[in-house]
Amino acid sequence: MIDRRALLTAGVALGALMAASKFGKSGTLAETMTTTTQDIDFRKLTDADWRKRLDPQQYDVLRKHGTERPGTSPLNHEKRKGTFACAACDLPLFSSDTKFESGTGWPSFYQPLPDAIGTTTDRSFFMARTEVHCKRCEGHLGHVFDDGPKPTGLRYCMNGVALKFVPQAAGQS
Repeated sequence: MIDRRALLTAGVALGALMAASKFGKSGTLAETMTTTTQDIDFRKLTDADWRKRLDPQQYDVLRKHGTERPGTSPLNHEKRKGTFACAACDLPLFSSDTKFESGTGWPSFYQPLPDAIGTTTDRSFFMARTEVHCKRCEGHLGHVFDDGPKPTGLRYCMNGVALKFVPQAAGQS
């Protein structure tokens, strides 16, 4: 039978072990805990760094301008209030308030958050399209088209693997 003292001792030991594993190369727990995505210069990460940070499908889409198969993203069915952020660097990109069902098989939005995205001209596949990328890490997100709903008339057609959903905290409006 486990008594409270044994349970407390095991908990302290586990906590110490977890803290020790956080020291890593930096040498102190405080240094490790203060590193955030805002502290990283994503434009200086190497290809090897990106491969460590992202799973293979995210790497293909975000770094190699790939496209996920339509209808495969669980984010197509996400209906909760919250924010869709970049899967590579956590930058908030789209509010759930601007998400709509486009029928294309990819999460679609009619407007990004302010200062969240950049665009370039994509001339692949013998056509010109407007590519959308994350403003912070320059990861490929998808494309924007002019067949969306009001008020913007735009359809930001995003790869779900390039995004992560952050639900709105309970009680926030």
